[in-house]
Amino acid sequence: MSRALLPPLTPCWTALLPLLLALALSVPASGAHSCREVKTAFQLRQIGPLKWVPETPGTDVDLLVCKHDGPSCCTRRMEESYRVAVVKETLQNIRSYSYDLKSLLSAHAAAFHDTYQSLFIFSQDHLSSLFESIYAPLSGDISLHISALFSDLSLFIRDPSSNVSVEAAVHRFYDNLFPLVYTRLIYPGAAVDGTEGDELSDCLRMTRQDLNPFGRHALAMSEELGESLRDARALSRAFAVGEELMNGTEMAPLSRECTRALVRMQYCPHCRGLTLIRPCGAFCLNVMRGCLASLSELDMPWRQYVAILEDLTKAVAGEHSLELALLGIRGRVNEAILNARLHGPSLAATVDKVCGQTKTHSVEPTTIKTASTVPDSPTLSTNQSSPPSSEPLGRLSHLRSEFMNYIGRYRAFFAALPEMLCEGEVVRDEFSCWSGDGVVESYAGRIVGNGVHAQRQNTEVRVRGAEPTLLEMKYRLENFSQEIQETMPGIGFRETWEDLGSGEDASGECDDEDDCQGSGESTSKISLTDSTVTEVMWSAPHKPPVGRSNQGRSEAPPTRPTFTILTILTLSLGLQWTLN
Repeated sequence: MSRALLPPLTPCWTALLPLLLALALSVPASGAHSCREVKTAFQLRQIGPLKWVPETPGTDVDLLVCKHDGPSCCTRRMEESYRVAVVKETLQNIRSYSYDLKSLLSAHAAAFHDTYQSLFIFSQDHLSSLFESIYAPLSGDISLHISALFSDLSLFIRDPSSNVSVEAAVHRFYDNLFPLVYTRLIYPGAAVDGTEGDELSDCLRMTRQDLNPFGRHALAMSEELGESLRDARALSRAFAVGEELMNGTEMAPLSRECTRALVRMQYCPHCRGLTLIRPCGAFCLNVMRGCLASLSELDMPWRQYVAILEDLTKAVAGEHSLELALLGIRGRVNEAILNARLHGPSLAATVDKVCGQTKTHSVEPTTIKTASTVPDSPTLSTNQSSPPSSEPLGRLSHLRSEFMNYIGRYRAFFAALPEMLCEGEVVRDEFSCWSGDGVVESYAGRIVGNGVHAQRQNTEVRVRGAEPTLLEMKYRLENFSQEIQETMPGIGFRETWEDLGSGEDASGECDDEDDCQGSGESTSKISLTDSTVTEVMWSAPHKPPVGRSNQGRSEAPPTRPTFTILTILTLSLGLQWTLN
């Protein structure tokens, strides 16, 4: 047996080696040519019926992927079963990692939506209480218009595709408020009730913006709500785009070349009876980067998308802007009414000119609780209408802080995914590994970078081009980012983008100067231990898939003598197959 196939021997192992070799050579010839271990692995992994596994290795097997000179425990039917199994396993592992990210987006989208709704309900009740407690003559007829206002504001955020306008909704509310204020408060003797259907009310409603009875307060409220709700609407749309992206990535297929490489990496050793050997780290990395080349193309658009999420959540929750805008509606409406009452005499004269002489009838004087508080100056105080102490300030800020604590850890998700998939597959602290062609001390091939362009140097997986579905998703994500930056300058803009992707430079090339050539030492230094991978895998609230190693959480474990002994026995059996 070649020395390259055996680990460096310590004095302890030197003493044990003769015993192990004697044990291996003492195995009967029938045992040396048995496929029992392969059948056991075939059964444990539930790959297919056991009857498909031969009892002894054959020498004239016509295999498509796991070809080698020597006896084989595989058949064409087993090879096809391995292909189906490895595709299922790989897709399941990809989904297990993307599930947490998808859940993070959907859960926080729902949390932001629920917080918006609670703010709308609180603000609506707060505004209604203004009319019930202070402007009682208006409360009965204004309630429908209050409900309509908040319904429009909620729809504006909830459905980014709707054509609802915040400015139009606010102005429509004040258009309907003016006839009530004029006929109930300013000119209570008017022979109309301020509701729709009479000429004066319709005239007041249509000329409200020209008469400007509410001063600057209606426009100020429109501008405050418009800016704050625009940010919230953009954030809702961003969450929807992210969820759609994650759903699409889960459905992306694996190419034929990829599945062949995966079979070669994970199951071809079984054909030689090597059921315990594990892939070399660099070999696995090349296979996974080739398989996920199209997915890795989402890396830079995704980083920009995360930056947009960070900026939008800051715009929504920073300085409580949205909360203050919604909770300030009551104060704005109260100031608007006070402004109209303050200028009542001049306003009535203008209305008579525009809408005709107002008909009057005898009425009981209406007592308004704020009548004695109307100041002589248009600069009005809102102390009496300030929000109560139970106002929900800080909810959005807390939600943003929680969200930022998680989403930043997924910034390099698509670049790190190949390493994450290899984390539980590759050999660690062992003296030999599977290179795709045989058992070696280290992988000697070139380690390629991420992305389709970098796969030109990949000898393990042939990548013909970007997968059309993922390419379309990349374009959609880029278009979304561009649209956000055009309509909201500064959102998502970064002067530099760090950590372009593990194992590659900005161009996607991997040169010899970048330690891309595999060797016995560099194999342990590949991107599997990159801080980006550790950040994504273990800092995020993610539980590793079933059967996946948890070694990433701690330092490298000590060498496992049991595994090494079994490896030597397996190699010994393999050597006997070759010699016989």
